[in-house]
Amino acid sequence: MKKVLHRASERGFANHGWLKSYHSFSFSSYYNPNKMNFGLLRVLNDDVVAGGTGFGTHSHQDMEIVSIPLFGALAHKDSTGRSEVIRSGEVQIMSAGRGIAHSEFNHSQTDDANFLQIWVFPKEKRIEPRYEQKFFPESERKNRFQTIVSPDKADGGVWINQDAYFSLGNFDAGEATTYTLKSNAHGVYFFVIEGTAEIGGEALQQRDALGLWETETVHIKLLEPANLLAIEVPMN
Repeated sequence: MKKVLHRASERGFANHGWLKSYHSFSFSSYYNPNKMNFGLLRVLNDDVVAGGTGFGTHSHQDMEIVSIPLFGALAHKDSTGRSEVIRSGEVQIMSAGRGIAHSEFNHSQTDDANFLQIWVFPKEKRIEPRYEQKFFPESERKNRFQTIVSPDKADGGVWINQDAYFSLGNFDAGEATTYTLKSNAHGVYFFVIEGTAEIGGEALQQRDALGLWETETVHIKLLEPANLLAIEVPMN
């Protein structure tokens, strides 16, 4: 088993006033040659957007972009004509494909919104841009992992144009579980949203992350109640 440990305190940070953004990987003005990506996982940004503000219209191409609100809601508009609100409990995916322009604004005029924005390199390029969002009941990830993103529609997650799998789990203190990878060509990047867990022999606190590869399974022990995100991606 190989591993890479990313502590929360070591993330890049940008404070734009209206936006406070923590970067697990090199992004925008934050550059770290040792943190360019984890396999085909390119970006994991932890963004807090002030009320009444947001990201104006901007373009993407050939990237799978997943948004997971942790609290609050975001108003989304894009060049396909979609106009949606994505709330905590929902997951949004946008396949930029051959090109899409969109905007994201805090749906509240007064309260902050916090969401994870995650980019994965696509399997097929220049596809028709697409958008999907879905609500995932929290009760279905109690002390187990719930698939929220998958290339297999039978898994119940939003569909992604890549052999990538995202899972969320809400675990009680004292619980133990095992994560089994889909392929020996994959790695899995664990991000601790809240709480404390021992993953792959490493003690992780809130917003710490651990990437593991060249392994079939990962053992997890919960030291405190914890919300975990697992992102499994091809390593090449």
